[in-house]
Amino acid sequence: MALRHAVLAALLDGELSGYQLAKAFDVGVANFWYAQPQQLYAELTRLEKEGLVAGREVVQESRPNKRLFHVTDAGLAELENFTAASTKPAFIRDDLLVKVQAADRVDTDALIAELAERATAAQAKIDLFGQLLRRLRGDRTEKEFLRHGDRIGPYLTCLRGLAFEQENRDWCTHTIAVLEERRQARARR
Repeated sequence: MALRHAVLAALLDGELSGYQLAKAFDVGVANFWYAQPQQLYAELTRLEKEGLVAGREVVQESRPNKRLFHVTDAGLAELENFTAASTKPAFIRDDLLVKVQAADRVDTDALIAELAERATAAQAKIDLFGQLLRRLRGDRTEKEFLRHGDRIGPYLTCLRGLAFEQENRDWCTHTIAVLEERRQARARR
């Protein structure tokens, strides 16, 4: 997948400025595709040159003018082609896992501290995803929203992000417990 497809998908809900797009990525899209704001602005420029998005200038009184972007028919066709193509399975590439791999041969204090930080960060994302899911479904139950909601794609990807972060948190806390138990057992010998 290229950043272009993530941007096009994020614009499906309507017009967004580059700033709003960056915020949308922070809240929802970042759980499956991370991009820095400057990458998003550069991608919007490329997509507009290719005719996949269109932008319009909005004059503002008390602020600088802004540009709002929306997906064109050509952009929708690009997304259609992307979704029809087969996708390669994802793989994990995480420095923390390399550190845990070496846990038997290194001092684990720093490793335990990093695992605790990762668990805390995962919990913060879990809380954010919970808020986002509640906002997306409104006063409907999840089952009702998934059956009758207008746009369920963002909701489903948010559910995946939630499950991913819950697993991260649980794995980190379990790994901390194992490492601490082993350290205590060695100290008793």
